[in-house]
Amino acid sequence: MNYQERRRLQAEETRRAILDAAARLTRKEGFDKVTIRDICRAAGVTTGAFYHHFASKEDLLNQGFVSLDVYMEQALAAYAGEVPIRRLEALLECYARFMESQGWETVARYYGRRLADPAAASMSPSRFTLRAMLDCLRDLADSGELSPAHSPEWTAEFFFRHFRGVVVDWVLHRASYELWPKLAQDYQLFEGAFRA
Repeated sequence: MNYQERRRLQAEETRRAILDAAARLTRKEGFDKVTIRDICRAAGVTTGAFYHHFASKEDLLNQGFVSLDVYMEQALAAYAGEVPIRRLEALLECYARFMESQGWETVARYYGRRLADPAAASMSPSRFTLRAMLDCLRDLADSGELSPAHSPEWTAEFFFRHFRGVVVDWVLHRASYELWPKLAQDYQLFEGAFRA
């Protein structure tokens, strides 16, 4: 491995350590109570390293959810050979597990920032999570298992609206219930409604 590749991997490890430490601390203390110095201490990095990767604590929050796609891609690799309906269920379970790992206060803060920013896109087509869902739904449509009443694109958009709403409900209830069982229950209902 050459020097540049080692540096890139090292930088990614540092960034990941900061994100992981921030998620752990904010779940325990709340986003507002955790300082950048706390995060750096927990991650074992300097504040200079923090500012190399993140402009601010708020920037860390926004970028933390970019890691959703990295998490999803890694988690879903284990389901690559599964039938589309199982991959779709795995995608929703991984989504729920990621949100739970962030903690309800962090998720609330993230969505609050998105609501306050009129430029925030709902769901970019370039995002892995949306592409993975569309791939599953297109495979189901190609095999005749998805009802022709709605396109894979419409169904994916519907799923994102609904399941994001469940996450918001989970936040409003301050994580008083486990997220995945609720998503799984709703998914079973939709599976019956959308399959041919």
